[in-house]
Amino acid sequence: QVQLVESGGGLVQAGGSLRLSCAASGRTFSSYAVGWFRQAPGKERDFVAAISRYLGRTYYADSVKGRFTISRDNAKNTVYLQTNSLKPEDTAVYYCAAVLDVASYIGSYYSRPSSYDYWGQGTQVTVSS
Repeated sequence: QVQLVESGGGLVQAGGSLRLSCAASGRTFSSYAVGWFRQAPGKERDFVAAISRYLGRTYYADSVKGRFTISRDNAKNTVYLQTNSLKPEDTAVYYCAAVLDVASYIGSYYSRPSSYDYWGQGTQVTVSS
């Protein structure tokens, strides 16, 4: 069982930055892949970024490439999402999710919400224009 808690959201002006954190319980967190997703009001939950346990491979949605960076600190059981050059369209509730990672998984696996077994409660990010 893994419990996830997001933090770091808030209100920021366009062009600003936030660092979101996803803190996990459990001694085997390093065995998990972690993804970030976001959901705006009235819209579906969309993939943002993911990080694998294998060589720290990372995956990003096209809309955030070059602006967001996902990283993990297994010693702290925490995954981070550094968000830079924020735009009003980045406004959403951001969720982190975890799944026990398997070497055979390919990139598309990590971008599907249905691939993940554990979810946090979310943190609100609001970007003003």
